Amino acid sequence: MRLAAIDLGSNTVHLLVADVGPGGTPWQVVDSDQRVTRLGEGLAASGRLGEAPTERTTAAVVEYVARARAAGAERVAIVATSAVREASNRADFVVRLERAAGERVRVVTGEEEAALTLAGVLHGLDQPLDGTTLMFDIGGGSTEYVLVLAGRAVAAVSLRLGVVDLAERHPFPAQVDWTRYQALYDEVAGRLARELPAAIRGARPGRIVGTAGTVTALAALNLGLSRYDRARVQGHPLARPTVERLLQRLGALTVAERGALPCLEPARADIIVPGTAVVLATLDAFEAPGLVVSDAALREGVVLRLREGALGETSRPC
Repeated sequence: MRLAAIDLGSNTVHLLVADVGPGGTPWQVVDSDQRVTRLGEGLAASGRLGEAPTERTTAAVVEYVARARAAGAERVAIVATSAVREASNRADFVVRLERAAGERVRVVTGEEEAALTLAGVLHGLDQPLDGTTLMFDIGGGSTEYVLVLAGRAVAAVSLRLGVVDLAERHPFPAQVDWTRYQALYDEVAGRLARELPAAIRGARPGRIVGTAGTVTALAALNLGLSRYDRARVQGHPLARPTVERLLQRLGALTVAERGALPCLEPARADIIVPGTAVVLATLDAFEAPGLVVSDAALREGVVLRLREGALGETSRPC
């Protein structure tokens, strides 16, 4: 069965088209792509999705739906996350996008987003999650934390802690001013201390798994990739000193120079420093020596739910 997922995030739109068999049979990825459209641009200040971001995002989604259908996808699911669910003009945007794309748009709650991402992460890992694991997903508009015990989620939270808002309030267009960076880090660390529920905050997980663009970009930089290779990024370990070293490297560059690095597209160059602050604050909150990187994320979870018939979707039109 050929299925397609379009993950409509606050910063990035992801496409995944895959041939999926029953049960635990391996997938074959038919098409995979991503585009930074910055849908959540200005959302924290205005409470609304802006016209330019919605136009960029709509164009990307329409293109991805066409690619999925051209590839023979039997079902296409468009899942919208933080930016759409938080916007006061959410309903208008969803109606316009559905008309343009010809597909239903499902807006998920923070809890649903966390569950879908965890399903995708578990699918991508080579080994089952024994013991206690913390999974975190840094997004443009929110960050999800899920505490997993023996492969089962026991606590989850979605925090309105996104790198788009952080980058807008803590910009680093030139080389990083480390005093200003410390203020950013302190804000993130303080919010984690206050907002993580006790069931998660008090855990000392044996393993931490991070996903989404910040951690995959850090993995690609650490691996020295000239082109992004999801197979090499998947499961790559990042020790805390390595993350700190990558931060120092990124901080010595201007935003334009960061955008010229291999595997760090220009549209992500302004958010990589705030994203790295979230990574480091998360590791410190749990006294963790490092993390494991997962390229697999929400889009894989959406495909799994499509296969199971557990996610609303639009079937191929007649």
